[in-house]
Amino acid sequence: MATTANLPPSIFNDVVGPVMRGPSSSHSAASVRIGRLARDLCGGDPERVLVEFDTLGSLPTTHASQGSDMGLFGGLLGFEADDERLPESASLLRAAGITLEIRYVELHDPHPNTYRLTLWRGDREHRLVAISTGGGMIEVLAIDGSAVRLHGDYDVTLLDFESATAGEAARDRLLAVGGCDEVTLVAGSPTRVVAAAQTFVRDELLGELAGLQRVRRLAAVLPVRSRRDLAVPFLHAGELAARPELQTVGLSEFAFEYECARGGIDRDGVLARMGRILAIVRGGVRQGLAGTEWADRILPRQSHLFAAALERGELLEGGILNRAILYVTALMEVKSSMGVIVAAPTAGSCATFPATCLAAAEVRGADEETTLRAMLAAGLIGVFVATRSSFAAEVGGCQAETGAGAAMAAAALVELAGGSAAQALSAASQALQNVLGLICDPVASRVEAPCLGRNVAGAANALASANMALAGFDHLIPLDEVLDAHREISASMARELRCTALGGLSVTPTSQAIAARLCGDGGCGGGGCATG
Repeated sequence: MATTANLPPSIFNDVVGPVMRGPSSSHSAASVRIGRLARDLCGGDPERVLVEFDTLGSLPTTHASQGSDMGLFGGLLGFEADDERLPESASLLRAAGITLEIRYVELHDPHPNTYRLTLWRGDREHRLVAISTGGGMIEVLAIDGSAVRLHGDYDVTLLDFESATAGEAARDRLLAVGGCDEVTLVAGSPTRVVAAAQTFVRDELLGELAGLQRVRRLAAVLPVRSRRDLAVPFLHAGELAARPELQTVGLSEFAFEYECARGGIDRDGVLARMGRILAIVRGGVRQGLAGTEWADRILPRQSHLFAAALERGELLEGGILNRAILYVTALMEVKSSMGVIVAAPTAGSCATFPATCLAAAEVRGADEETTLRAMLAAGLIGVFVATRSSFAAEVGGCQAETGAGAAMAAAALVELAGGSAAQALSAASQALQNVLGLICDPVASRVEAPCLGRNVAGAANALASANMALAGFDHLIPLDEVLDAHREISASMARELRCTALGGLSVTPTSQAIAARLCGDGGCGGGGCATG
């Protein structure tokens, strides 16, 4: 198997990002990345595309309503995940003369979010199999029938050779002088060499390789690249237990240590990246409060109602929580109107952590660096989740999305309050314990409801868990063990309860009536669906 190894998560690849538009990071953002790689595989716009989804996976019931179509079509056209043209990608695909067919086939794919693409350009056929692993992250499993493991964190050069001998010689040459981080030989006819590097293999070097038949280049789709001999100081929360400073410094110090090593950048670079994320979050809150419109969504604009009632003093006293609720609803409305958001860790849970963190920072009068440190602390909790479990609702229900978001928010609040890393880990453990087993059952197959309420509940969970940790409550179960339980519960959760719209609130009469109305209004297909 050709592989770029399953490398450690990055806060900015896997947890706080991608920056994207609309419905779902697992669906629309991941599919953009898969589409872009498929387009590169063709060497440009394909002429014809066949997409196959497993009948037992999550995509047959959700690909239209949760934005997989929108993202995939945009990726095939070369769009980025935040491109303003994404909502129109279906019509733009047709305008480009690209014909596309989607089939549901009994494939028995192990992963519920599996994309099988066959593409034609000229007289060439190209095949790609990839999965969406949650939060916009992907893994390419096969190219033209050859097993690979690519994650979009390298520029990849695919080289086909007429013989095994020529392929072996090319592999050795590329490893010696090609500047590649990894070069793998895939047996077959033709023999394929997969070269992963910071840049594509140079044309002059390619000209020196005997027996070379074809070259294809797949550009990296992740913001933080990987590199040879990448090493991180730790991967699990339990590895921090022996560190004496755990009780005396904030979790952000460990986040700096981790991301500087993972991304190959210094502390100022880490802060600058998070600063850009915070600016997008602030802009999203402003946009949501100013008002959003989108015809194809279930819930109308509502954040202004909360703002007005709060201003008139008609709400129960809530302090930080009331402002967090206001900001959560504003961000969720931006998401559902196809505005630009940050998946943190997913689009369906894009508000729990950033909105709560921003609200608390404002109420407490925190300065910019303190706020960014709180976001970094949250990001490190996300790394621990990604390492031991999953963010994908298709894998683990809402405990995976809003559960992780609440755990991240709890750690951020502890950091804002000046708490220690130990207290932040305690708060994250408590918050995640509170939502174990929470299902994902989107109303009308749109991730708007009950997602809005669950993001709000995640903010309340985070605030309570943070205050309990700061007060010295015992969380009992270490975070790593909670994450192991999280993963095991995900494995035993029924398919109907994992974002397939086949159980729970999704199959209530009201949900089905809403779905029928939306389909009647032309809202079933294409990329216009504003879901989470």
